[in-house]
Amino acid sequence: MTTPQEELLPATRRALLHRIATAQAEGRAPSLVAAVVRGGQTVWTGCRTSVDGHGPDENVQYRIGSITKTFTAVLVLRLRDEGVLDLGDPLEKHLPGTGAGEATIAELLTHTSGLAAESPAPWWERTPGSLRPELADVLGEQPFRHPVGRRHHYSNPGYSLLGALVEQLRGEPWEEVLRREVLEPLGLHRTSGQPQAPHAGGWAVHPWADVLLPEPSEDLGRMAPAGQLWSTAANLARFAVFLARGDDRVLSADSVREMRAPAAPAEAQEVAAGVAYGLGLQILHRDGRLLTGHSGSLPGFLASLFISVEDDVAAVVLANCTSGPLTTTVAADLVRTVAEAEPRIPEPWRPLPEADAVALELAGQWYWGTHAFALRLTAGGGLSLGPLTGTGRGARFRDNGDGTWTGLEGYYAGELLQAVRRPDGTLSHLDLGSFVFTRQPYDESAPVPGGVDAGGWRGLP
Repeated sequence: MTTPQEELLPATRRALLHRIATAQAEGRAPSLVAAVVRGGQTVWTGCRTSVDGHGPDENVQYRIGSITKTFTAVLVLRLRDEGVLDLGDPLEKHLPGTGAGEATIAELLTHTSGLAAESPAPWWERTPGSLRPELADVLGEQPFRHPVGRRHHYSNPGYSLLGALVEQLRGEPWEEVLRREVLEPLGLHRTSGQPQAPHAGGWAVHPWADVLLPEPSEDLGRMAPAGQLWSTAANLARFAVFLARGDDRVLSADSVREMRAPAAPAEAQEVAAGVAYGLGLQILHRDGRLLTGHSGSLPGFLASLFISVEDDVAAVVLANCTSGPLTTTVAADLVRTVAEAEPRIPEPWRPLPEADAVALELAGQWYWGTHAFALRLTAGGGLSLGPLTGTGRGARFRDNGDGTWTGLEGYYAGELLQAVRRPDGTLSHLDLGSFVFTRQPYDESAPVPGGVDAGGWRGLP
């Protein structure tokens, strides 16, 4: 249920319906279902179908392919947050004997392990997992295609290894761990490894004729953590809220924020296309908007889930055809439609409940050399630094509770900000990762690296 202030305007709803109707017709999809989330709630769902009177709703299952990888990544991040592993650990430390153990867990999550994109033939997506009963069957005799850690190369077997890692450390099957630790806490009761009625059938549509061929639906076995899951538009909409906000029962807001951050070097082609990869999440730049989520495909199905955190809007698109609608483009268009037609209304300004006296003393204008910056207090005792005019390095900072702050993003991510005082206790300057920020440009009373010319500022001779 949505409250009146959350309802989309009729014109917006019609624009969303028009977009999915166009996608289903031009993409020749037997059916397509979509959902839009705003403000943490589903505010619109829609469907189009080729069969009159049998339109799927948001509770019909579709196979979601590689969106499964994001679920697997959540399980790995949970193990990290519990202290069971470190993302910098080589796989061999926790899952020995795979033949791919030199790759770190982070490299597997970000597809920088150097592993092959696919398992050895036959094509794993259209054949039963029983053909690949062991990890050795998934990896093959030569699992690596590139040096470990050197480049982003999407790898399905890499996520098979991550699923096996979860099983090793939890002592239970991957799907059972997923159900107990993620699906049940988030209320994703219509997400499962095997299809549960009502569910869509998967179809191939002939490229040159309007005829269909049913696609097989295989249990992927060892490859399940890379693409096994079935889900619904309603469940994925809930999952999108979690990926935007976190849920302490599963992963904190800080951990899902970490998942959404770029973590892999992009190929030149990907840079040009505005594509990057985080920890189990794809990152897209579309129409000036940053989107995070994942796409998925298996024979007979296409799926996409993407979020604009800044706009607080997410979209899910599911279709039951092997090729057809570009679900990622459709999802991005649904997000854009809502974000532009009904821009997010800012929260009311409110004064801070309290202000730390030390942090308040730091607020105001600072100079790095001659570049002017402003330091502001933020909610929760943090600080934000940004250029007063034009472009320049800026970041938010977390209060460490000891008179220092740690950068959260951009160039200053992980860098330490601290106030340096003179012997008499007065404020001298800020030290930010060795950069000296002063109250005046090249303040001669502060230890500016290289010193300040004794003649001071002057006109042109």
